[in-house]
Amino acid sequence: MVVSVDRGRWGCVLGGDPGRRVVAMRARELGRTPIVVGDQVSVVGDLSGKPDTLARIVRVADRTTVLRRTADDTDPYERVVVANAAQLLIVVALADPPPRTGFVERALVAAYAGGLAPVVCLTKSDLAPPEEFASTFAALDVPVVLAGRDDPLDDVRGRLTGTATALIGHSGVGKSTLVNRLVPDADRATGVVSGVGKGRHTSTQSVALPLPGGGWVIDTPGIRSFGLAHIAPGDVVAAFSDLAEAVENCPRGCTHLGAPADPECALDDLEGDSAARVAAVRRLLSAIATNDAW
Repeated sequence: MVVSVDRGRWGCVLGGDPGRRVVAMRARELGRTPIVVGDQVSVVGDLSGKPDTLARIVRVADRTTVLRRTADDTDPYERVVVANAAQLLIVVALADPPPRTGFVERALVAAYAGGLAPVVCLTKSDLAPPEEFASTFAALDVPVVLAGRDDPLDDVRGRLTGTATALIGHSGVGKSTLVNRLVPDADRATGVVSGVGKGRHTSTQSVALPLPGGGWVIDTPGIRSFGLAHIAPGDVVAAFSDLAEAVENCPRGCTHLGAPADPECALDDLEGDSAARVAAVRRLLSAIATNDAW
């Protein structure tokens, strides 16, 4: 598993064991094949992990999930941020800075389109109550966990242990504090994991850190913008089985936004919980069309 990337060198762990680390280069036959944190790769050569040794990455396995972004909503070039993460933990402060639904909506869109299960994590609960903001996403059945300074992390740890989870969040929301609580001595661990090149962990690269109970948290400190140019409405709708079934009856070219753009959208015929979910999903689809809220 690739756990760090820095200037043409990849930090990898062997067999899922955080104690077996090697630094690797990309084999010439791979050309410019992109390799990101979370990728499962085959390595050959010197696998001792001793200082100044290099293995070679000769194969990149197919990815099960991808967290992608573009520079903005007009950029056609996709950037894979993290591969093979099962979950996306969206870290949002309830105050200082105030929470922004647009950020969460865009992160949810990226999670659904990439096959990751989203979890909203609210920090700074000592400064503001969580109920109102959490209710915004109730119709989507997105789990919401609290990770304020005085909140126990049992629920968060329970969801993260044994799996790979990518973390995203704006500067100042307490993501680094959360990582330090989840991974004891995380600053030192970051230096070890990213022991590539000069062993630095830059603000522009993701890094995977092992959880004490098993599993990985993949910190993504470099995401300052989250363009969604690569996302189609169907990518979002497909994440919900009841909506995916309904849109099979939509006219060709339907954007699923409803009237006036799509007066014959089949989602308008749904009732009950599904109708509430339609309204929530349409907010997500609207988020694709604007970058203002990010």
